[in-house]
Amino acid sequence: MNDWPEAWSDDNRGRRYGHGSASAQPEGARVMRQVRRGPAATPPGQSAYGGGVPQQPSYVNGGYDDAYGNDYNTGQVYGTPGGGGPGGPDDPYGPRPRPNWRRRIKWTALTLVTLLIVVSIGTYFWADSKLNRDVDLSKVIDRPEAGAGTNYLIVGSDSREGLSAEEKKKLRTGSAEGKRTDSMMILHTGDNGPTLISLPRDSDVEIPTFVGSESGKTFQGTGRHVKLNAAYAEDGPELLVRTVEFNTGLHIDHYVEIGFAGFANIVDSVGGVEIEIPKGGMKDTKSGANFQAGKQTLNGEQALAFVRTRYALAGSDLDRTKNQQKFLAALANQTATPSTVLNPFKLYPTMGAGLDTLVVDKDMSLFDLADMFWAMKGVTGGDGKSMNMPISGSSGGNLVWDEAKVKTLVGQLKNDEKVTVSSN
Repeated sequence: MNDWPEAWSDDNRGRRYGHGSASAQPEGARVMRQVRRGPAATPPGQSAYGGGVPQQPSYVNGGYDDAYGNDYNTGQVYGTPGGGGPGGPDDPYGPRPRPNWRRRIKWTALTLVTLLIVVSIGTYFWADSKLNRDVDLSKVIDRPEAGAGTNYLIVGSDSREGLSAEEKKKLRTGSAEGKRTDSMMILHTGDNGPTLISLPRDSDVEIPTFVGSESGKTFQGTGRHVKLNAAYAEDGPELLVRTVEFNTGLHIDHYVEIGFAGFANIVDSVGGVEIEIPKGGMKDTKSGANFQAGKQTLNGEQALAFVRTRYALAGSDLDRTKNQQKFLAALANQTATPSTVLNPFKLYPTMGAGLDTLVVDKDMSLFDLADMFWAMKGVTGGDGKSMNMPISGSSGGNLVWDEAKVKTLVGQLKNDEKVTVSSN
């Protein structure tokens, strides 16, 4: 009896391709009995598995029948509840642990704090390296004793350094060689709020005995009187500090100077400064000022024209110093905003524009500079006060200080008391 299914005889096997077949041609499609989907009919009296082909799995209703069990339908063989896959009861590694969120938050916070410290330290050394510490106050002789609080001498010079011919023309700075003081202020910081005192450039002062900053030679005082800005023109910052201290009796702790280019660049870097022009507007052909009355935002070029204008003002230099105080306070307020301090794309350009052009004394630190900046911001608010040096009259075109008021003012500053003296 042939146990092979129909068409699977030995003769057919002999014609197969491969497995020792003598034929060089591949076999054609196999001729196999068609397997029905569903239970196969079994002749009466014959076992379902007797002598024939084993029963094939059924695909009734699109699924496997019980020949393979129902586990393929339940999914238990893939590790679902009751199965033996990952995370199941038969998993040799056990259930997966839950994420430790407290640990993750801790390490994330630690990473951010470390990054902040690194950036802060890097920013400090970057900014510190940009300061031009060119003024040596140790060359100033016969200095008054230091009092309470801190006194900064802030100078705006008419230096054209760094300006091209086109920029000089645009900013109307002229092309004079060297540099002179365009504005001078004393800023006092202490426990009773900041006080900003403008020193008119035409103030009548005496040039005392001094040591030349470059030559080291001693120049004896002869009692000659000049305008205050002449002291700077004669021997620079060191003689200016010596002259201010000699004529006021007030110890100057730090010196800060900025030129035309630096001032304009700082204003542009913060996107301009909003200022209110008084009624009647302002127009000065020499400085280039041409402003209508009311609030407006000034760019660097316009700001420079605003703080330099004096010929269009009734009080000339005295009114100009008031405008300078007003603008510097507005600039400080504009800069010390979250939109600038928390925005590195504005903060670093602003710091770069300011620090690159600042000239300070050798002992000035970034912390001192920050103290000065925040004090300037508070001049117009809270306990802050701004004023001109009290004037009693004029002599030969020079403005003469009111000696009695100046003495009281200096005494209050030395003792870090609340200033009660007024400009009038």
